[in-house]
Amino acid sequence: MSETSGTSGTEHSQPGGYAAARLSLLQQEARPGPSRRAELARLTDDWLAALFTAAAPPRGTALVAVGGYGRGTLSPRSDLDLLLLHDGTAEPAAVAALADRVWYPVWDLGLALDHSVRTPAEATKTAADDLKVHLGLLDARPLAGDRGLVAALRTAVLADWRNQAPSRLPALHALCQERAERAGELPHLLEPDLKESRGGLRDATALRAVAASWLADAPRDGLADATRTLLDTRDALHLTTGRATDRLALQEQDQVAAALGVLDADTLLRRVYEAGRTIAYASDVTWRDVQRVLRARSARPRLRALLGGTKPQPERTPLAEGVVEMDGEAVLARTARPERDPVLPLRAAAAAAQAGLPLSRHAVRHLATAAKPLPAPWPAEAREQLITLLGAGEPTLAVWEALEAEGLVTRLLPDWERVRCRPQRNPVHTWTVDRHLVETAVRASALTRRVGRPDLLLVAALLHDIGKGWPGDHSVAGETIARDTAVRIGFDAADADVLAVLVRHHLLLVDTATRRDLDDPATVESVAKAVGSVSTLELLHALTEADALATGPAAWSSWRASLVADLVTRVAGALAGDAPRVARPTAPGAAEERLAVEALRTGEPVLDLHAEAAPQDGAPEPVGVELLIALPDQPGVLPAVAGVLALHRLTVRSADLRAIDLDPAFGGSAVLVLNWRVAAEYGSLPQAARLRADLVRALDGSLDVAARLAERDAAYPRRRGVKAPPPRVTVAPAGSAARATVIEVRAQDAPGLLHRIGRALEGADVRVRSAHVSTLGANAVDTVYVTRGDGTPLAGEEAAEVARGLERALSTA
Repeated sequence: MSETSGTSGTEHSQPGGYAAARLSLLQQEARPGPSRRAELARLTDDWLAALFTAAAPPRGTALVAVGGYGRGTLSPRSDLDLLLLHDGTAEPAAVAALADRVWYPVWDLGLALDHSVRTPAEATKTAADDLKVHLGLLDARPLAGDRGLVAALRTAVLADWRNQAPSRLPALHALCQERAERAGELPHLLEPDLKESRGGLRDATALRAVAASWLADAPRDGLADATRTLLDTRDALHLTTGRATDRLALQEQDQVAAALGVLDADTLLRRVYEAGRTIAYASDVTWRDVQRVLRARSARPRLRALLGGTKPQPERTPLAEGVVEMDGEAVLARTARPERDPVLPLRAAAAAAQAGLPLSRHAVRHLATAAKPLPAPWPAEAREQLITLLGAGEPTLAVWEALEAEGLVTRLLPDWERVRCRPQRNPVHTWTVDRHLVETAVRASALTRRVGRPDLLLVAALLHDIGKGWPGDHSVAGETIARDTAVRIGFDAADADVLAVLVRHHLLLVDTATRRDLDDPATVESVAKAVGSVSTLELLHALTEADALATGPAAWSSWRASLVADLVTRVAGALAGDAPRVARPTAPGAAEERLAVEALRTGEPVLDLHAEAAPQDGAPEPVGVELLIALPDQPGVLPAVAGVLALHRLTVRSADLRAIDLDPAFGGSAVLVLNWRVAAEYGSLPQAARLRADLVRALDGSLDVAARLAERDAAYPRRRGVKAPPPRVTVAPAGSAARATVIEVRAQDAPGLLHRIGRALEGADVRVRSAHVSTLGANAVDTVYVTRGDGTPLAGEEAAEVARGLERALSTA
């Protein structure tokens, strides 16, 4: 007698007895979950074993459960995956009769059956030809008959799986990827397929298969609970619909939630999404491990031959301070100290995304447990690294998922918890709220050339729907959250106000353009009043487009884009009087004047390199180290200085270049003064004497800066990082400056960028009067004041041609 079913084997052999016991089990509301699945499997085992025994099977035969049934996780409407195994000694007619005695009762009850009849040799040959069959046999479990025959088959199948892992696992990975493209991502679908979608039950099964290969293993934290959540949900779905479906359709979600004792459908979806994310992230980590092991296996014999039999050491290439690339991942450097470096999590994430690399799971876990919390407000570097991460484009998604998996995102941004895994009931939306926010930042990263403050655009993109975790109008709630978050991450009050306006009015342009009469002056006036300035309007326009593109294909069209652009043009006209003035050079300070006098006296460059003092309360935070350079006015200064700084691996945070006329008492000549704020890429700063010596050589032509930079770039392999948007070079309106033509450059920040800008302008035979450089995350926004050789501004077409030439030069660099 079965202890679980309460019925005898004879009763089990009768379809009616099994059906009644099965129905009674499925109606027991107090016994859902793993225990019910296991008991349903045992009940079915007993019934099928009784059918097999009653058929008087020949010697050398066995009934085997495979696939999901073999794992013992039988859902109410699951298929029964069965294999009738025989050693080939019995008469074919006897084997066929045995199969009929088992298969027909199953069909008579209306149960779905996936069946086959094979010898061990036939089973292993079929497995070799069909990956799905091989996967099913990995979970083979004897039900009745010759257990030794089944054990031998399991041993052979498992040995083949391990021996063929180098070819089988890539094929399995390709199968998983194809299925994900077809079925979508479970953690973000409004009607997810619990089995087929990325992060679903088939992915959990694939992870078991990888572990069985002994080649790699999946992260186990939370994986069993995530799989159970999806199985429990599928059980409830089967019972509420009475169908063998894996798609959690909208019309069934309330009933499924009630069956599981969950508060509502949204709560159910959040649980499902969290489970799907756990499985999807475990899959990503596992497949990277598989690829790394396979690469190492294929390369090891060649490397050992080259190294004379010694074990090769993995190459570690610096990415940022405390972060290196190793085996195709961003990992922590041996010298990294997360307990002393609170910015390290963001720096590691930004470096990984910019390089197009995954962030090592071990690194993320170590950062999650060891990293010191960031102070409030954040230091400037932390803010810059967040912006760099958001501006990296598509690679941001995988890195953000890695941070989410270990709870680092909610630690950095506590308000994120309310939108994490939150479903959106509007079918126009493709993603959950949190994924939509990151997708919007990805879309915004391609639009940063259109705005003067790409940092504000990217942060606004990340926060624009943050209020959806609160009751009421999410734009109103989000305004307050965005302002508080902006202050916490280190923006000043003015920038925090702009971010609050962007979040509060992120739907304003598209709603107004599509629902109001644009010819009505009151329409334009109301938008102008809400936006307040041309610079904010520029940001809002880009945010509107990024938001729509990240929502779904139905949210943006050429018609909507043209309406919004028309509205923006009208509002910009109304706000023209409030447009921000272009910054003009200010009078030199005492330190600059002192260096200028010394440069004029010696006729050579004079440098002053020193760390900035800690900021006073309420003062802007310093970005790096201050470098002052003064030298007699001459051509080629900007590219020479910028190139030398790049050679010494100094990142330019901000710069100001100006020509000043000294008082006649000091000779009355013009001297160039450059005020830079720089940071070392990998730690220590170079000595000022070395900088000065290289600058002298660059100016006299004995140091070929461009060639040296090209050699260094060629020494490092090209990374597969995000493809940056093309540079954009524009000429400011003629009234922007009275004494010079203003050229604005927006491009991807990179070593030597300012050097290339300076060389291109020198080649255009224009003179740089001053330059104002700002690096915002991964973006450089540079403003250069240029004149003809005689000191007069460039004419309209002349200036446009210089801008086009500069854009071409930067595009081909």
